Amino acid sequence: MTEFAFIPDDTPSPDDVVVVLSNAPDMLLAKRIAHMLVEEYLAACVNLGASCLSMYMWEGELEGAEEVPLTIKTTRGQLPALAERLKALHPYEVPELLVLPVLGGLQSYMEWVRAQARQQ
Repeated sequence: MTEFAFIPDDTPSPDDVVVVLSNAPDMLLAKRIAHMLVEEYLAACVNLGASCLSMYMWEGELEGAEEVPLTIKTTRGQLPALAERLKALHPYEVPELLVLPVLGGLQSYMEWVRAQARQQ
């Protein structure tokens, strides 16, 4: 039987698993960001998606740019350090960084994320 667990939403904890969405302007930088975040234990895993076109307004102008989506699995406690590292590695003035709460998941996977994304 698969062990599925819900995370209580009433008391946030540094051990809460979260998903961070970001992007990179090309695959080479996406790989570098993923490598650094995982190697520095700021993230358990980073998925790099296929390059896609992003459309957005920047300084009053419509922009279109190819970007590589990043899906980052980490813990709430690692978010401040992860955000600082991402900003340092990223060339954009305002890099995307959106945090999504994880409501539940396979208990063993969430324990693995917590073990990998540990504070040093």
